[in-house]
Amino acid sequence: MEALALRDDLPRYNPEESSVARHAPERVPGHELTAQIEAACERACQSIAPAWPLDRAVAVNPHWARTGRPLRLVAARMAVLGGVRVFPSRRYIADAWSKERITHADLAYALASLPVARENALTAKQCIDALRNEENPPRLPLLIDVLDADPARENCLTYRQAVTHQIGQTCAAYFDDSQAEWQPDRSGGLYAFWRNTLTHDHGIGTLMGIPELGKWLDKIPVDRRQAETWVLQRLGLPPEVWADYLEAVLLSVNGWASWCAYLGWQAVLAGETDPHLRDLLAIRLAWGVILLESNGASNAHRAFSALQTEWNDSAAVLRHAQDMLTVDEVWQVALETGYQRQLTRKLSTTSSSRMSAVPRQSIEVQAAFCIDVRSERMRRSIEAVWPAVQTIGFAGFFGLPVAYAPLGTSASRPQLPALLAPSLGLTDRIIASEADRAKGDATLRDRARRGRRRRFALSEQGQALGRWPNAAFSFVEAAGVGYVGKLAQWFAPSGGPRGRDDWAGLPARYRAICRPTLGDLDTDTKVELAAGVLHAMGLDRHLAPLVLFIGHGSQSSNNAHAASLDCGACCGQTGEVNARALALLLNDSAVREGLECLGIAIPHETVFVAALHNTTTDEVEGFDLDLLSPIALERWNSMQRVFAQASDQVRRERAVSLAIDPRTASAQLLTLLRRRGNDGAQTRPEWGLAGNAACIIAPRHRTYGAALDGRCFLHDYDADSDPDGSLLESLMTGPLIVAHWINWQYHASTCDPLHLGSGNKLLHNVVGGRIGVFEGNGGDLRIGLARQSVHDGTGWVHEPLRMTAIIDASENAIERVLHKREEVHRLVENGWLHLWRFDGSNLARYVDGRWHALTLG
Repeated sequence: MEALALRDDLPRYNPEESSVARHAPERVPGHELTAQIEAACERACQSIAPAWPLDRAVAVNPHWARTGRPLRLVAARMAVLGGVRVFPSRRYIADAWSKERITHADLAYALASLPVARENALTAKQCIDALRNEENPPRLPLLIDVLDADPARENCLTYRQAVTHQIGQTCAAYFDDSQAEWQPDRSGGLYAFWRNTLTHDHGIGTLMGIPELGKWLDKIPVDRRQAETWVLQRLGLPPEVWADYLEAVLLSVNGWASWCAYLGWQAVLAGETDPHLRDLLAIRLAWGVILLESNGASNAHRAFSALQTEWNDSAAVLRHAQDMLTVDEVWQVALETGYQRQLTRKLSTTSSSRMSAVPRQSIEVQAAFCIDVRSERMRRSIEAVWPAVQTIGFAGFFGLPVAYAPLGTSASRPQLPALLAPSLGLTDRIIASEADRAKGDATLRDRARRGRRRRFALSEQGQALGRWPNAAFSFVEAAGVGYVGKLAQWFAPSGGPRGRDDWAGLPARYRAICRPTLGDLDTDTKVELAAGVLHAMGLDRHLAPLVLFIGHGSQSSNNAHAASLDCGACCGQTGEVNARALALLLNDSAVREGLECLGIAIPHETVFVAALHNTTTDEVEGFDLDLLSPIALERWNSMQRVFAQASDQVRRERAVSLAIDPRTASAQLLTLLRRRGNDGAQTRPEWGLAGNAACIIAPRHRTYGAALDGRCFLHDYDADSDPDGSLLESLMTGPLIVAHWINWQYHASTCDPLHLGSGNKLLHNVVGGRIGVFEGNGGDLRIGLARQSVHDGTGWVHEPLRMTAIIDASENAIERVLHKREEVHRLVENGWLHLWRFDGSNLARYVDGRWHALTLG
């Protein structure tokens, strides 16, 4: 109990005099108090969405844990608790209004369709007038804020800045397991590590203007739970606001809180728990009272009074914030309506008759692409070049629930959406072509493994020099020409093709025959897996002679966020590994025999080939071509002409957004894009998924021929082949949610780049080798997208629109999923996305639990 002792000379609130006396925790029995504190802490921690590490970048809706509440309520809470903006700024909307991107018809539709606007009799004039005033809802202060309000601290580093920086440095040291050469003792956990670090930091007090800070540090409770109790008892806030106050505390270090939430997410997938987010909460809480202890009785009394006064009225503040944001919600709908009008016009004029005119037997190639919006342009162009190609949209992990361990390494990385846990392992095998079979696959594999390990050993010695304190210049000197050559590639980027990170350290002679496979699975398991994938893709019948699995990946250099440009369905990896493993699986004669027993007959001439769409240069690269028969190789070579023409068309379509003349000669245009990807100074190698706005789950004929401008996720779905609706459920709880996460990461990074974006890429410093980035040399961990990913230097490239999901299925089938799966139901009911369905040749929208004919006015 000594750790809970309080200073006797500081004012203790008299329960009889306090305005919150009826809530005073001293009157609550000990076990009830403990339960209340536990519940409040857990509720606050559950409000934080995870942020994945740089090497496994996953786009996440930063409000994911809050989607159980209506959007405008969340917007009000984020503004009041953290000063975070959820809707587009009024300045952004005013610009869109002045340029007629939003029309009077769009605004009228928004006012008519939003119940809260009708209830308040909100007018167009009121909405337009509001654009002249960037009014922000009031923000409830934390203890640290009322202490910072002391006029005597005007010339000092603010407590909030200093504390955020100290916590950031502590977390960076604690969680780093690869970048620093010397690793600290973490055995006691994050809270104990912070407490020990702080007691040995003799400079932080001076920076904060409290030179005697150290003498108060022995009052910090040793145990995290004691710290939580210690602080909440001191604050004297009513228990019903505890969870909100604690959520506001976590929002003050939201980046590191999101990292800790990621560790918790991974623990849950493994059936475990993780304490780090609770530790971080206790650290941030304890800091507030440490500062209170060191500020003297009069300041403490003022801080208590100000804090309690503000938080006593928190419900009224929140209601006022909701009312203020009604106008912003109207403008959000108006902005989306303008895009939706364009989309419905395009969908109403699709070339479905042209597609149906191509006889099934005339289809010579089937090409399955990831649903990523960047695939839309490529699919459309390929179909225009050669109608005998049927393109298919499918999640880019191609249905393989796997983690991949490269040959000769102990590393393992997930190759599937972050919503899932891998259940199978992929590993590399040396599978030689016919010409090399005499050497023996097993012998070649051992040689390749040993060769890679030798090279890694030498590389680790060199990297150790680079991490050694004060050795940066000596490392360059020791590395010599090799290091200078690396720098030269950045300063004078080549027009060479994409590099292959998975080949790192692997001797060149083994690279072409090192192939990812499904390990030692028995044939029955492989057959079951293959059957499920083929059915989900609609490829369990009517197979073409050549079937392509085309994953995607980006090409960039010196880019901490490179993985965010790769496949979101593959946990920030390229789709290469999954595509290759699936093609090898389906070309296996034993698997084909097993599939035939299940009624899935793969024609003898059908061959599966893996490929990769480079989204920076729009090239398509094939893999394992040396294993193809002469006839299959001839078919693949025929596709190269199609790819060349289609890729050139896509490059020209994208050129304008990259400030490149679309009339540039074909070879020169490709070289320019390659150099862009190889340029170590290039902040925008490509635009990624900027502009994403819709997700269409339907047969291809619904979108065939429509120029959707690389803004739509396209997932093929045939309701006739899904009588029980199980496939639809998997699509609405998998790809649809992945698309929603991507959509809201871009939305949040555009609407509030300060809190939910990662800032200026030029100022980024990588933390812990892979954890994330600081903007500068410290502070909070930055999450979300860099400004350069959504802004071109003069204006926003991404439009912050909520995703419009359009599904071709019956009302009953869709509603069954909504009623069964809460995570989807809350997105729809609480306004986090728009849900439409194809109704014959028309469209219907789902609002307030019912379907309505779509009329955008």
